Amino acid sequence: MIHLIVILCLIFIDAALFIALLTHILLRRRGTSETRLAWIVFIILVPYIGALIYLLIGGVYVGRARKDRRSSLDNAPDPIELPDLEDLPGMEPRTPSPYRRVFTLAENLCPTDLLAGNQLDLEIDAANFLVPLCADIDSATRHVHLLTYIYLVDDTGRRVADALRAAAKRGVTCRVLVDSLGSRDFLRSDLRREMEADGVQVAEAMPASILRIPIARIDLRNHRKIVVIDHRVGYVGSQNIADPSFAPKAKYAPWVDCMVRINGPAVLDLQKLFLEDWYMETGDTEETLLHEVPHVQSDGADVQIIASGPNLDHGSFTMVLQSCFHVASEEIILTTPYFVPDVATETSLLSAAQRGVSIKLILPRKNDSFLVSLASRSHYEELLNAGVRIFHYNEGLLHAKTLTVDRQLFMVGSANLDRRSMELNFEVNMLGWNPDFTGQLRLLQLSYQNESTEVLGAEWRQAAWNKRLARNAAGMLSPLL
Repeated sequence: MIHLIVILCLIFIDAALFIALLTHILLRRRGTSETRLAWIVFIILVPYIGALIYLLIGGVYVGRARKDRRSSLDNAPDPIELPDLEDLPGMEPRTPSPYRRVFTLAENLCPTDLLAGNQLDLEIDAANFLVPLCADIDSATRHVHLLTYIYLVDDTGRRVADALRAAAKRGVTCRVLVDSLGSRDFLRSDLRREMEADGVQVAEAMPASILRIPIARIDLRNHRKIVVIDHRVGYVGSQNIADPSFAPKAKYAPWVDCMVRINGPAVLDLQKLFLEDWYMETGDTEETLLHEVPHVQSDGADVQIIASGPNLDHGSFTMVLQSCFHVASEEIILTTPYFVPDVATETSLLSAAQRGVSIKLILPRKNDSFLVSLASRSHYEELLNAGVRIFHYNEGLLHAKTLTVDRQLFMVGSANLDRRSMELNFEVNMLGWNPDFTGQLRLLQLSYQNESTEVLGAEWRQAAWNKRLARNAAGMLSPLL
C-alpha cells in the first residue's frame, strides 16, 4: 500500500511539473507558436533531458545586472541626442519605390534611419579586409573601436593586435570588445595581456560560465562584427578576426567572408551601437563622440544600419528580410552558412518564386553544424518544387551573409538565416540601395555560384529513405536552432 502511495505521489509530482512547464512555455511573451510547439514536443519525446535543456536555454534572459544597465540606458533623464542629419547637403535618400517601402518598415522597427551619402567599398575576403583595416588603424589619430564575436590568436589576430598596440602607444584610444564564448581562448591569452600592457582596452561581452547558468542564459551571444575608426570609417559584415584557415574548425576551411568599408553618415549608427555594447559590459560612456557628424559623400549609397537582439523589438531583422523578398520583381540572390528559416520567411521566399522571381540560394556543401545542416536540407524539396535554385559551395565554408534584390537592393551583415540570429543573438546588418554597389556584391555572389554545384530537384527527390528521415527529423527541431 505504501509503495502504491509513493508511486501515485511521484506520478502526481511528475504531472504537476509537466503542467507547470507547459504553462510556462505557453505564457512566454517571446517566440512563435511553432517554437512553443517544438519545445512541447521535444519535452514529451525526451521528458527529463528535454525539460532540463528548456530550463537552461528555453527562455531569453540575460541576467539582472545587464537588464538594470539596459534600463538605465533606455530611461536616462538626458538621452543621447544624435545630430540632425536631414538638412546636410547630399543627405536626401534617392531610393525609388517600391524599395523605399523596405526602409520605411526598417525605420519603424529600428532606432536608425535611412542615410544617404555613404561611400562603400566591398572587401571580398579576409586578406582584402585585413590590409585596409590595418592601414586605417595605422592612420588613426583619436580612437579605434573593434567588436567581434571571434578573435583568434593566429596571424590575423596578431597583425590586428600589433596595429592596435602601435596606435595605443601613440595616444589613440583603442577599445576591443569580444564575445566571451567565441573569443574564450583570446581572453585568456598572453596576446590579450600584451595588448592591455600597451594601453589597448579589452572587454568581455556576455560573460559565459557554468556558474552563471542559474542567472543568465549562456548561449545568448554578441555575434556582431563592427569596426569604427576616428568616427570617420566603419566596417560591417561577417568576418571575425581570424585566418581563413580557422584553426578551431580547420577541416571546414577556408572560411569565406566579406566585409564592407563605410565612409559616411552611417558610421554614426555603428558608433552608437558599439558604444551601447561597450557601456553594457563596462559601464563606461563616451557620449561626446556621438555629437560629431561623419562626412557626407556626394552621390553615395543610401544605407541603414539594422541592429537586432533580445533587447530590441523582436523580429526586426526577420521582418525586414521578408519585406526584401516581397518587393523583389526580378531576382533574389542569397548566401548564408546556416539556412533554417521560420515559416513566414520561407513562405515569403516561396511566394516570390511562385510569382516568377528568379531566386538563387547559395549555401556551403560542408557545414560545421551537422544538425543545422540536416535541418536546412529539410527545406530543400519545397523550395526546389517552387523553382528556387539551390547551390552548394565547394571551396570551403561560405560564411558570408549577403542578399541582393533586383540588382538594386542589398544587405550585408553578421546575421544568419536561422533562429539563433533571428531571435537570440545580438546582430548587425547593413541594408542599402545603390545599383553600382549592389552590382559589385552580385558579382561576388556569382563567383560563389561558379564554385558551387547546383542541387537538382529530380535527384534530390530520389534520396534514400534514411536520408529523408534524418533531414525531416532534424527539420522538426528547426524552431529550436
